[in-house]
Amino acid sequence: MSYFDIFILAVALGIDCTIASFSQGLCFKGQRQINALRLAVPMGLFQGTFPIVGFIGTDYIYNYIKTFGNWIVFSIFLILGLKFILESFQSKEVTKCIGIKNAIALGFATSIDALVSGATLNLTSSPLILSCTIIGTVSFFLSIVGFSFGNIIRILKPQYMEIFGGSILIFLAIKNIL
Repeated sequence: MSYFDIFILAVALGIDCTIASFSQGLCFKGQRQINALRLAVPMGLFQGTFPIVGFIGTDYIYNYIKTFGNWIVFSIFLILGLKFILESFQSKEVTKCIGIKNAIALGFATSIDALVSGATLNLTSSPLILSCTIIGTVSFFLSIVGFSFGNIIRILKPQYMEIFGGSILIFLAIKNIL
């Protein structure tokens, strides 16, 4: 993948962080900077490290799947994109406190997709450390932006952001096989 593609992937993966942080930002009026950081740090860390696990896991099966690599990447991005879009129509529970356990749980939950993206980084021979740094950094900043503007951007529904993120992943899927 090109650096631009990696950045686009980071934005698509960071959409979950933005939405989770946005919903948390709607709930908090005081200590916004501290609460934003409490949420953004685990999100960025999990998003930045989970692709490493997926990347390494792919090494063990690479010889068996290398001839189908492009189609596997296509399938992963397509499934993730459709998952984002389908989840946008499901109701979500909003947690009202940001303790360390809650922040870690949200960071973990929003990063499962990043784990799978590690396999695509491997199959496309993308630079692992740079890719993970970009993904983690973008997720960190998108989390802060989502939290900070949670009560300001009420006209932009989180559902539309998830659909947008899913559309980006579907675009990357199609681009990978062309």
